[in-house]
Amino acid sequence: MKTDYRKMIYEKLKRSGKKPVTFKELTKACRNKKFDFDKFVRTVDKMKAKGEIVEGKYGFTLVDLRKLKKCEVTRLHKSFGFVKNLDTGEEIFIPGKRLMGAMPKDIVYVRLTESMGESPEGEVVKIAEENFTKFNGEIVNEFGELKIVPDMLSKYALSFDNPFGLELHEGDKAVAEITKRGERHSEHKCAVVSNYGSSMKASACAMSVLEVNGLTPAFPPEVIYEAKQVSDYGRIAEEIPRRLDLRGKPIFTIDGADTKDIDDAISVERTENGYLLGVHIADVSHYVTPKSALDNEAFRRGTSVYYANRVIPMLPKELSNGICSLNPNEDRLAFSCLCNFDKSGNIIDYKFAKTVIRSRVKGVYSEINDLLEGYNSKENCEKYAEVIDCLPLMKELADILGAKKLSRGAPQLETSESKLVISPEDICVDVLPRTRGRSEEMIEDFMLAANECAARFGLENELPFVYRVHEPPSDEKIEGLKETLAKLNVTYVLGNTVKPSDMAEILRITKDTPIEMIMNNVVLRSMSKAKYDTEPLGHFGLVLDDYAHFTSPIRRYPDLTIHRIMSAFLGGMSAEECRTKFNKFAYASAEQSSATELTAMQVERSCEDCYKAEYMHDKIGQTFTGTVSSVTDFGLFVTLPNTCEGLLHTDNLGEGYYETDGMTYLKNFSTGDEYRVGDSIDIEVLNANVNSGKIDFGRAHKDIYEEL
Repeated sequence: MKTDYRKMIYEKLKRSGKKPVTFKELTKACRNKKFDFDKFVRTVDKMKAKGEIVEGKYGFTLVDLRKLKKCEVTRLHKSFGFVKNLDTGEEIFIPGKRLMGAMPKDIVYVRLTESMGESPEGEVVKIAEENFTKFNGEIVNEFGELKIVPDMLSKYALSFDNPFGLELHEGDKAVAEITKRGERHSEHKCAVVSNYGSSMKASACAMSVLEVNGLTPAFPPEVIYEAKQVSDYGRIAEEIPRRLDLRGKPIFTIDGADTKDIDDAISVERTENGYLLGVHIADVSHYVTPKSALDNEAFRRGTSVYYANRVIPMLPKELSNGICSLNPNEDRLAFSCLCNFDKSGNIIDYKFAKTVIRSRVKGVYSEINDLLEGYNSKENCEKYAEVIDCLPLMKELADILGAKKLSRGAPQLETSESKLVISPEDICVDVLPRTRGRSEEMIEDFMLAANECAARFGLENELPFVYRVHEPPSDEKIEGLKETLAKLNVTYVLGNTVKPSDMAEILRITKDTPIEMIMNNVVLRSMSKAKYDTEPLGHFGLVLDDYAHFTSPIRRYPDLTIHRIMSAFLGGMSAEECRTKFNKFAYASAEQSSATELTAMQVERSCEDCYKAEYMHDKIGQTFTGTVSSVTDFGLFVTLPNTCEGLLHTDNLGEGYYETDGMTYLKNFSTGDEYRVGDSIDIEVLNANVNSGKIDFGRAHKDIYEEL
């Protein structure tokens, strides 16, 4: 009779309850006259792999899946990771040794443990679904053998196979594919599948990040073929009789000088009661039809990804830069929002219509800003001759809409964006803070109005829809904000329910004070993340009950989604028929769009960090003046005027005993030196690692320093 070790192990652990059983105790409980140690060990390993038992620090316990949290692994670092609870969306911190070798996008079961920090903490007890294969890293030479050090998964160099015979050198940036999983990240087996060259080049590092995240500039052949087929400019004329013809209106676009995918144009007219705003959006849904190759690929990508001077588009250039781009002096099919405002900026009524437009000029933000400020150069006056008389009226309406947003109590968060200057050799040669002028704010206010109207359209007609939602802060985040206000001696009483005006007032009373930067970051962290949803949950940050994304269907799939649904309804399909046809589609689009947006943000940030490090690498040894932007128990993060941020580690601040409140200050109790967020500080650039995107600073002790 065969020994059933699984049953014996199960009964022993069940009798033990919550008390862990050591391997020695488990072996003793299963030992008999015909004891097969190898078979016993294989059974233990199989039960662990299936998630039936878990091995902790003090031994084995049974797993009750009903008490575990089903999660998705969202991000990994060298020695820890985070998972997202699939039921609540809450993030859970997992120490590296408790990850069981889980990888990003894996579905895992997590047991909550005692937390040592602010975030909930847990351990992975079962990997239910493996969804990750590729990772990027740097090739190193370890005792004469080339190995790969993963950027995020492990601090250990891994051996690899080279199935394609790639030419590899120490210092190369490569992408590897996992061929066999281990129980720890350091035990995974892998094969190198791509090599992008030197890890000292930001462009190589960026390309590896894109590949690992499944992003590519290239489209499948069938998608390119379809894009060329639908890009028939001659058919625009055939469509004109079926549309509202707005080619006689003074419509034009305003974008950055290098923008090629122009998907929005504007017009403003004065009316007897106020203003008529026209927001005219490229009619992408006319060309990208349901379940076509173009549509399937756009759904998969979810969004365009922008980094440095490049774009990974959601749609092929035949559409994004061609027939869907609202180029000047060319007839284009559009989907227009025509919104009537009273003189106070309140929406009186609105109308959506399929239109044909002809943009008068490709406006450029910087040129429009000059015109709005009265710098009427001859060149600009000639270029904008057909629309220059519209600008004062546009500014008048935008001023009213901007003031109305402030009066609603919308928080005015300060965010610093960067502009990377890339040379023809694809090297970052400068980093500048990105500035916003009046025309950028004007266009934003007009787009917000059109998006609000789109959400109202969906609600009022009871259509299946994709809304852009921003929920109020959670109770936990409100409590955290209250504690912070008390710690910083900010006199402001928060109730149990926080309103946007509370956030706005906190920012107002701390503006131009030493804690302005801290409060800006604290308020930002206390808010929920915006996402897409089929329910109209409102937008906390904009203080709007109704909000959707309508204005960028060339680069965002949720916009294309609601264009398709709205077009069907305007074309005669009843609301009930729309619900039958589009309900599941709307749910899928909201979920996919939220996921791809998050990926795009992480990719753009990672790529930008590499380019910034590339620029700062030439500045090693130089000294600059920066601002302390945050503090930790291991040092200061310092931001330079050009937006580059680096770590000034306590090891480089001088010997002593350091303490921090984790928010406002870091103090050396041995010397009395104290560093506060918002302080100016002179630093020396010690290192800039292009591969990791990390910059290290030291304390500068020179009398003369440069400024970026």
